Amino acid sequence: MTSTYAVLSEGLEKRFGPEGAEVHALRGLDLAVAQGTVFGLLGPNGAGKTTAVRLLTTLLRPDAGSARVAGHDLLRDPAAVRRSIGVTGQYASVDGDLTGRQNLRLFARLHRVRGPAERADELLDRFGLTEAADRQASTYSGGMRRRLDLAASLVRRPDVLFLDEPTTGLDPASRNRIWEAVRELTADGTTVLLTTQYLEEADQLADDIALMDRGRVAHTGSPAQFKATIGAHVEVVVTEADVMVKAAAVLDQLTGAEPSFDHERRAVGAVTRDTTLTLPRLVRELDAAGVPLLDARIEPPTLDDVFLRLTQESQESGESREEERAA
Repeated sequence: MTSTYAVLSEGLEKRFGPEGAEVHALRGLDLAVAQGTVFGLLGPNGAGKTTAVRLLTTLLRPDAGSARVAGHDLLRDPAAVRRSIGVTGQYASVDGDLTGRQNLRLFARLHRVRGPAERADELLDRFGLTEAADRQASTYSGGMRRRLDLAASLVRRPDVLFLDEPTTGLDPASRNRIWEAVRELTADGTTVLLTTQYLEEADQLADDIALMDRGRVAHTGSPAQFKATIGAHVEVVVTEADVMVKAAAVLDQLTGAEPSFDHERRAVGAVTRDTTLTLPRLVRELDAAGVPLLDARIEPPTLDDVFLRLTQESQESGESREEERAA
């Protein structure tokens, strides 16, 4: 691969349905995924995430646009793309009637991997499946089947691994095992494109994120950059209601934002994008202003906060455009 990008797409479009009643699943998708990173593709249901993965893995042909995956042109050389990638979809692709070991050996032989038995054993050990290797996959728990499915997609050591909602329905322990495996893969140089509806998952794993909405990328950036768009929440709880106004003045000065009041709890809050504001500084400023405290906290936003804010803004913008067209 000569490009610094493992996945690079421009203007990808995909429509479904008969002419005149088409559904636009993708409306000009632009992506740039750096090599050796985890790239998170987020968005609400129907945003086009799975369609994007199916196009980039050659399972669908785009109606317009271009893309290169692992250095190969998606339209001109789809066979080379397929030889360079691994895919784990939303549903397990392993055969439940075969054992874990038999599944991996079968995949290795299908991909003409040298030493299929040795490669299967290596992956069973890597994903903590050695003890269950000779049990039928149908007897595995959901987390074990997902790990076996991921192992199967890595039989050939792909340059780019596509994970389409790989931990849906898994318990926290099983999710953590998958996360550990993804981190190990990127440490070894594999690029991972991940679609997920778990914002914590993207926060834990992704170097960069693209938020999709209505078939195109609406926002891009690192998790930290996404969080910085809405700022941290500052809240203080005072001992007496008559000092709430004084506390609000301090928060106004520190954050530059209009404070909010919760009179029942005697709490004053504000949002700040100032990343240098620390809890000790906040407490010192309040103490200097003569504000007695019961509690004070600075809570950074989560990706859930960002996701809800940005998708709400996008929805409101879409509704506004519809109203303008109707008028």
